[in-house]
Amino acid sequence: MVRIVGFSGSLRRASLNSALLRAAASLMPADGSLQIESIAGIPLYNADDESTTGIPASVQHLKDAIAGADGLLLVTPEYNNSIPGVTKNAIDWLSRPPSDVPRVFRGRPVAIAGASPGGFGTILSQNAWLPVLRTLGADLWAGGRLLVSRAAGLVGPDGELSDPATRQAIQKFVAGFVSYVRDRARPGST
Repeated sequence: MVRIVGFSGSLRRASLNSALLRAAASLMPADGSLQIESIAGIPLYNADDESTTGIPASVQHLKDAIAGADGLLLVTPEYNNSIPGVTKNAIDWLSRPPSDVPRVFRGRPVAIAGASPGGFGTILSQNAWLPVLRTLGADLWAGGRLLVSRAAGLVGPDGELSDPATRQAIQKFVAGFVSYVRDRARPGST
């Protein structure tokens, strides 16, 4: 069983990206699972706080969850054509101390997805994440891209992503990522 950890880069209650993450969890293939985690409760990064009180429990929990998984799904909003500050802050905390980067990120398969109310579906945010994740040594999955445009019209009154075509695209995306992670772990696979 391929175990993926995923988190939404939005803190909003009615987040389109959280709806996308929940849909992804419900559409995982039979040989995969998606454990949803949260960045809520992660404080603003401050090196003084880190040196006096250490790594916050919310950060340690997420670090351990990612380190124990076979892959990471980052579901990112796009704010002002780039990375959301709250999500970047979480990644900055997750990379502390630097000696923990190999355990959490190095070589870990990472897929990026995103939903937006606009017409470009977080393409600029997803592109902006690439150098950050490369710097951390993550194994960026390039086999698929999930950009959900005009997502507000695809989420039902229950807060769930219900559009059949979008759900099919999500299902194909998560199946491809799980397949990549599984094949990568097989001895002799490339």
